[in-house]
Amino acid sequence: MSLVSIGEFSRLSRLSPKALRLYDELGLLVPARVDPATGYRWYAASQRDQARLVAALRRIGVPLARIRDLLALEPASAAELVRTYWAGAEAEHAARRDLIGHLVDHLHGEKPAMYEVAVRDIPARSLLSLMRRVHEDELEERTRELFIHRLFGGGVPRIEGIAGAPFTIHHGQVSGDSDGPVEWCWPVPGDRADEVAAGFPDLTLRTEPAHQEAFVRQGVPGRWVGGAQVEIAVEALFAWAGERGRQPAGGVRSVLVPNPANKGAGPDCEFAVALR
Repeated sequence: MSLVSIGEFSRLSRLSPKALRLYDELGLLVPARVDPATGYRWYAASQRDQARLVAALRRIGVPLARIRDLLALEPASAAELVRTYWAGAEAEHAARRDLIGHLVDHLHGEKPAMYEVAVRDIPARSLLSLMRRVHEDELEERTRELFIHRLFGGGVPRIEGIAGAPFTIHHGQVSGDSDGPVEWCWPVPGDRADEVAAGFPDLTLRTEPAHQEAFVRQGVPGRWVGGAQVEIAVEALFAWAGERGRQPAGGVRSVLVPNPANKGAGPDCEFAVALR
């Protein structure tokens, strides 16, 4: 196998040596050989296609954690994931346009149009939860790690229906500029709650009382919803509650609702607030 230096591979792939070192550390593009004495990286010329794929995915804004998942897929599945990601990016762009319209209406003293809000009943349930402070750009990766890799991948039992949908609660502002408190919640059957919790000592088992919640459905299946889409949903929920004299209880929830019709693309994303 013919190997080239990191400098030559940088020229072939049009990736800087700094980027190549980062992708190696993250397991996205591992050198064919690393000199055990000097730590110098050597690449196979055949790795150029993978390097260009990583570079292209980064150029369209795919997060590094999502790229790692994508590289492990068969080409057809990877292509579907890229298509889903871009649909979400376009939805976020459209949401920013809507948010600008809302801001302009507000500054003109006009009432902006809001998304349709519905109400549903949520029964009392047991929750496995984890509270952490995170920045906005960490939230998706943390959510995937806990919900998909640890809990779903670990075969943790689920409750059927909307009451069993995992969700996060923003207990404060979460943005790219500052971290905020987020609670990840995974509903589990009450008769097995203690048994399940014993396998996850770092998680807290708590009981949530029965309540109503107001919600809006938004986003693209299989795509993490954030940014402007969250802002619009929050505005709609709190405006709705204020107009009807309903008091929100706690922070805004991002609910991941399973949808078999998505054919593996991922859950629908809904935003909700519990009501007193």
